[in-house]
Amino acid sequence: MKLTDLNRDGGIGANSLLLQLGDFRLLVDCGLHPKKTGRAASPDLARLRGLRLDLIILTHCHLDHLGSLPVVMREHPDTPVVMTQPSRMLAERMLHNSANVMLRQRDEESIPDYPLFTHEEIERIAPRFTALPFGQAKKIRGAKDEIELTFHPAGHVAGAAGVELRHKHRAIFITGDVLFDNQRILPGAKFPAGHFDTLITETTRGNTERAIKHSRADEMARLVASINATIGRGGSFLLPVFALGRMQEILTIVADARKFNRLAECPIFASGLGMDLADYFDEITRKTRHLQFSKSVIKDLRIKPLPRQLKPGEDQKQNALYIISSGMMVERTPSYTLASGLVGHARNTVGFVGYCDPDTPGGQLLAAKPGDDFLFKTAHVKAKLKAQVERFHLSGHADREELLEFAVQATPRSIVLTHGDPPARKWFADQLAVKAPGSKVLDPVPGQEYQV
Repeated sequence: MKLTDLNRDGGIGANSLLLQLGDFRLLVDCGLHPKKTGRAASPDLARLRGLRLDLIILTHCHLDHLGSLPVVMREHPDTPVVMTQPSRMLAERMLHNSANVMLRQRDEESIPDYPLFTHEEIERIAPRFTALPFGQAKKIRGAKDEIELTFHPAGHVAGAAGVELRHKHRAIFITGDVLFDNQRILPGAKFPAGHFDTLITETTRGNTERAIKHSRADEMARLVASINATIGRGGSFLLPVFALGRMQEILTIVADARKFNRLAECPIFASGLGMDLADYFDEITRKTRHLQFSKSVIKDLRIKPLPRQLKPGEDQKQNALYIISSGMMVERTPSYTLASGLVGHARNTVGFVGYCDPDTPGGQLLAAKPGDDFLFKTAHVKAKLKAQVERFHLSGHADREELLEFAVQATPRSIVLTHGDPPARKWFADQLAVKAPGSKVLDPVPGQEYQV
């Protein structure tokens, strides 16, 4: 098998892998880098020019895996695109949101490349999306060769899939983004045990030690307790959340707590794409049983919309819970603007429930110490950090020990490391050298072709 990582910078970004099995070429994901803009945010798709592409596989609908899909589909108009049924129900909506964001960024930040695709183009390509049920093997023929493809539930987020590929007598498994723990609204990954010739694994949390005596249930209880403590002292609690998956889980956790009288009485504000996606999650639950979510939680919680205009640096003093995008508190988002007014007051709390890139405002706030001056650059606000800043271990990614165990039991000849920062990949490489000495470990250099 030949493998090329098209993510220009490696790490976690515009995720995209080109694989060649015999004469069969396939692309796994085609994302958009969350910290880059313009064409530089896309994978290096120039390497596909002049090549016949037999298949495009989408593992899930987060934009670092999905966000450049229309671009590659434009350049390969005859290539089929395969994903799970829940992803098929979400992909078009996620792409429309991405087009809206790019249009706004073009105007606000003068980015001439944007939008990389239009709403009309999304509508044209959407009929090419094909859904494949979990666990159902499908043979797909290229010009000469044939592969067999099976999706396996990967936890992580609605529709996320691990990908099993078989070509002649060779078996390959791609974890995609994976979580083995059950979430409140989504069961954990169910991957096939046993041997694979090649394993391509995510490494997101390779640099994160497992919390002692940590369980997801404990963290949910700790989150509710922290919300109650904040409301009790007259403060407000800000939860920056990812729109796809994390918001719907948090809404359900909060609704459960209120149902059993474990949540302090307070107004709850929520806004952003995640609220719109609640309708999609409800439909996925009804049509596929892949999820356990009901949009009735929004009514039960009496969710209020955010004010249309938030003033940077102003504490709303609502003694409220805010469940707001973006999850990494990216600049010019509601969570960023709200935080600029909350962090300067000891009564308030900002709580993070997912991965935060160290270079984003969310990552920087987590690294800051009480009393530090914190600059909200695009909001033109500098505040002395007095609020509580907490991290709750509700990540959508598997612990490194669980991924290591899965890799070792698969006894692969080759293990390819993806979707992780350099320290995370190094941890896996070091551990695998000891625990899987018979496996060749590859940390691919972007753009370089490997024979695996």
